[in-house]
Amino acid sequence: MTESTPVSAPASYCAPEPGPQHEPAAEGPFAACVLCQEPTEYPESAKGITLCPVCEWQEAQRTACSG
Repeated sequence: MTESTPVSAPASYCAPEPGPQHEPAAEGPFAACVLCQEPTEYPESAKGITLCPVCEWQEAQRTACSG
């Protein structure tokens, strides 16, 4: 009997990579990201879906590769 080594799937060029980490500005309060609850660059009074820089970058990657 021979041991087999696990074969990893090939990496997709569309796979999201970790986004850049940004420090929010010193003024606040900031809205929470709707995906990860991290602070965003937007004020709490911002309307609509607020995303932190990392989730915003990952969402852009998913949208670009969706076809």
